[in-house]
Amino acid sequence: MKLHKNYLYNIGMYLNPEAKKEIFAKHGGSETNTGSTEGQVALFTYRISHLTEHLKKNRKDFGTQRSLQLLVGKRRSLLDYLKSKDIEKYRALVKELGLRR
Repeated sequence: MKLHKNYLYNIGMYLNPEAKKEIFAKHGGSETNTGSTEGQVALFTYRISHLTEHLKKNRKDFGTQRSLQLLVGKRRSLLDYLKSKDIEKYRALVKELGLRR
């Protein structure tokens, strides 16, 4: 069976390239600015919310649980970096994403 190269984008892939571009355009300044701290935090937040919903349905999925913990740690590190560099951007991003802090 030969699969089309975009097969995964059509079935169940929760984060396609268009969604990433939209996240980076909204938070990173432009859709090509994928290295911005704000854009990466927004992307991690999106992925964290997706994994959290998955774990609500699949409580014994320990691989996903570990991935979620690592992702939360990465986001925390980026937020700490942003807080030390520019406190106003940090406060705006936390408020916009609705993070508890």
